[in-house]
Amino acid sequence: MLERVDVRDLITVTGEPVRVPDPDRLVHLQFRRFAGCPVCNLHLRSVVQRHEEIVAAGIREVVFFHSSVDDLRPYVADLPFAVVADPEKRVYAEFGVESSPRSLLDPRAWGPILRGVFTALVQRRPYPSLMPHGGRTGLPADFLIASDGRVLASKYGEHVYDQWSVDELLAHARVKASTA
Repeated sequence: MLERVDVRDLITVTGEPVRVPDPDRLVHLQFRRFAGCPVCNLHLRSVVQRHEEIVAAGIREVVFFHSSVDDLRPYVADLPFAVVADPEKRVYAEFGVESSPRSLLDPRAWGPILRGVFTALVQRRPYPSLMPHGGRTGLPADFLIASDGRVLASKYGEHVYDQWSVDELLAHARVKASTA
């Protein structure tokens, strides 16, 4: 398990710099799949709905996708947090975030897959590529990183929709704040 993150300066899809770890707050580093992934979008909408609560808890959201900046732009323009493109999965590899056919084959993923696709159709979002760069079998991962780079908590997903909920993220942050 990763214990510490070295300081890195990243550039978001919108061209803004973001530093991880953040010197002033916790960072919730999320690893998602590809641009337009219906299941990732379903999850990220739950984060958007509670973004103010997350910020109030002293957490900065930084989300990675294994897609190019150009592929991501149509899908992330309205997100209120940092989105970083990592099409070559370099940072994914550093953090030990993997791909596996079980991401889609696990029965626990089927409901979220159907909800994600249905929601994307209803909202008339652009449909993602049938052959996205980096593939369709990525597994999600979450990391809560302290200002000094210590990894306070982490989760490596077992299927496509196996990530922290906002409640779980906030609970991790509360526990870490109370023990600091």
